[in-house]
Amino acid sequence: MATATALKPSKQLPPPNSDFFQFAETLSDEERAMVKKVRAYMETKVQPIINKYWVEDAFPLELLPSFKELNIAGLGMHGYGCPGGSPLLFGLVGLEIARIDVSFCTFYGVHTSLAMNSIYIAGTEEQKQTWLPQMARMEKVGCFALTEPLVGSGAARGLTTTAKREGDTWILNGQKRWIGNAPWCDISIVWARDVADNQVKGFIVENKTMPGFSVEKMQNKIALKVVQNGQITMTDCRVPDANRLQGGQGTFRDAAQALRSTRYGSGWEITGAQMGAYENALKYAQERLQFGKPIGSFQLVQDLLAKMLANIVACQSMLVRSAQLEAEGKLTDAHAALVKAFCTVKARETVAWARELMGGNGILVDYNVARFFADAEAIYSYEGTYQMQNLIVGKAITGLSAFV
Repeated sequence: MATATALKPSKQLPPPNSDFFQFAETLSDEERAMVKKVRAYMETKVQPIINKYWVEDAFPLELLPSFKELNIAGLGMHGYGCPGGSPLLFGLVGLEIARIDVSFCTFYGVHTSLAMNSIYIAGTEEQKQTWLPQMARMEKVGCFALTEPLVGSGAARGLTTTAKREGDTWILNGQKRWIGNAPWCDISIVWARDVADNQVKGFIVENKTMPGFSVEKMQNKIALKVVQNGQITMTDCRVPDANRLQGGQGTFRDAAQALRSTRYGSGWEITGAQMGAYENALKYAQERLQFGKPIGSFQLVQDLLAKMLANIVACQSMLVRSAQLEAEGKLTDAHAALVKAFCTVKARETVAWARELMGGNGILVDYNVARFFADAEAIYSYEGTYQMQNLIVGKAITGLSAFV
């Protein structure tokens, strides 16, 4: 972080701490140690370089070898070389990653919650044994290809990407857009509509070896600039039937189950972003001097900080309870939707207040808050918009569908 001022207050001040209600203390000693290990990695390896990569719209591929050593790919999954762990551990690890950079958390979430989880949910035993150990070791990194250039929220009924079976081969045609990790990853979980029965099916596509599969990196984003998004084009892309996900429902319900997990996971991610923005703003307020004293001693600044912290604690509380429900097998689509809607709308307030507190310096990437401010806009929209989440909740509480 850039220096707020050449003059520092002499009084010893409390360090910024966004876990105000000590939720991490509810973990076991072993799980808490893992969270601390992830925090140390993010602070020592990612924090010093991430602003440079954000500005350059690039991903720090050189970090992959050391990131693999954390052994957190496939967290929450059991067997197949995955590390296991509770839903609460998975969430708090996500907080620590997003607290430093949201894009890096998106890269991790796409690989684990979407790509790996799709195989974990919908793959055959053979597919799980083949792919998940490699992905847990991050020898293979994955993406999740559902969204299309003209199809976002309507994916359940409106997918235009098609799959046609010819013997033991499926021929895929169509485009996917906004696919995180796609420009450089190894495996794409592609969802396409079977022309024979009109059902959505999932396929494991090996990006670098299957003819007819190409990816173009998306340019000129103003948010999540570190995670690389791609537009995938499939032109008579031939995929063996052995790569069709057929161990679960064999329909869009498998994708929806993975999306429920990542929708709820995006609540952890955006709350981590709030924590990062708040902690950077608080440190700035403790160091920045105006009229001979830290701005953190001014009433209006303290009011902003208190409101930011209240938003964070409210989101954390909802997330911790959601993790308990997930562990009990009781987390519903409506729960996940409310988490996503509430946490993202509160995050917009929090990051805006953090930027406001820092004045002109709040728009400089050097001070970190600008990244969180911009990245929050992307998370507000992805994994289902705020309004779509509210309609899911509305249907659950009224018993009436407002979907057209």
